[in-house]
Amino acid sequence: MTDPSYPAELLYHPAHDWARVEGEAATFGITWFAQDAVGEVVFFAPPAVGTRLRKDESYAEIESVKAVSEVVAPLSGEVIEVNAAAEAEPEIINADPYGAGWMVKVRLDDPAEAEGLLAVAAYREMLGDA
Repeated sequence: MTDPSYPAELLYHPAHDWARVEGEAATFGITWFAQDAVGEVVFFAPPAVGTRLRKDESYAEIESVKAVSEVVAPLSGEVIEVNAAAEAEPEIINADPYGAGWMVKVRLDDPAEAEGLLAVAAYREMLGDA
C-alpha cells in the first residue's frame, strides 16, 4: 500500500471518493483513506459505459479481503470509460489510487456541481488530518 496522500488538484467527496474535473468530463476513484480502510482490493465491479451516475449514489462495488464496499459518485454524469486495468488487476486501486487505480471517466451533467465537493484542506480536516 502507498503512503497517505491527497493530491491538491483533486476534489473530494465526504464518502472518500475523488474527482479530477477536466472541463465537461471527470475521472473518479477512491481516496487513499478509502483504499486503506477496505484493505487489499481483490475485485472491482464497474458500471457499463453509458450508465448514468447520480451524485451521492453508489455506482460500483469493490471487494476486499475484509468486505464488499459501495463506491459513491462524487458528481452526476454518464460513464464514458471504465478502467479495464483496475477491473483485471484490482490491486492497482491500492497501489496507485490516484493514477492507474482510477475507476471511471464521466461526461458531467453539470460541471458546476463540483463546487459542492471538498478541496484537499477541507477533506484532510474532515479526516482529522489537517
